[in-house]
Formats: sequence, C-alpha cells, structure tokens
Amino acid sequence: MNAKKIVIALGLLILSLPAMASDIESNTESNRALVIKVLQTVFINRDTSSVSTYFASNYIQHNPRIPNGPEAIPPIVSALPKEFRYEMGMVVAQGDLVMVHGRYTGWGPKPTIAVDIFRVANGKLAEHWDVLQQEVPAASSANGNPMFGTP
Repeated sequence: MNAKKIVIALGLLILSLPAMASDIESNTESNRALVIKVLQTVFINRDTSSVSTYFASNYIQHNPRIPNGPEAIPPIVSALPKEFRYEMGMVVAQGDLVMVHGRYTGWGPKPTIAVDIFRVANGKLAEHWDVLQQEVPAASSANGNPMFGTP
C-alpha cells in the first residue's frame, strides 16, 4: 500500500471516530437503561414473566451458587422471602458493561452490599458477576461512612 492510500485510509478513520464514539455512548445508555429495567422488573417487582425477553438464552452466571441460563432466575426470585428487598444505588456503564451498587435486605441475617456487573449483548443480559459483602453500619466502621447511600 502506498503512502497516499495510507493517508486517505487514516483520514477516513479519523473522520469516522465521532460517529463511532456516538454509537458507543448510545449503546452505553441503552445498556444502562436495560439493566435498570431488568432489576426493577425482575428483582424489585418480582415479575419473572419477562425473563426470556431480558436474558440471553446462553446467559452466563459467575455467582458460584447460581446455574447458567435464564431458566435459573425465576426459581431464585420465587424463593425470595417476603421481607426481601433490593435497593439500587449508583449505576455505572461503559459500552457493554453495566455495574450496579445495591443493598439486599431480608436475604440473610444482615444486609448485604453488592456490586452486580452485567455484560449486555444484542439487547439482553448475557453475563453476570457479583461482589457481595455483609454491610457494616457506619457507626461501626473505622471511617464513619456508610457502605451504601450517602452519609
């Protein structure tokens, strides 16, 4: 390839960068909205009728207690105790990854703080990881700060 063709190719690439960035930003926002909608619908409202709509058929689960596949979700939700509550905090998204900081109460003896990480593909939740930690009240922490929410 000669130098002129390389310069033209680089010029075209540079010209397309704003459109590519716009597409990534658009996907990021739609992925963020999807995860929020799924968490509200399935885990807060406990409506599992839309699991096949929101979860990929080959959904990958990294929590060692939960099997792969969307069919694992409805039994988990139906087994939640009546006093179970999920509170969604900050939501951070970049491209196909969405992270949600949340609090689970009524699921164990003490509240659990979590960061749930989802990968979105083709408009569906495709993969999930989580990091879970038992909540320590702000009054019992070394810094006096809450693990969830604002002081």
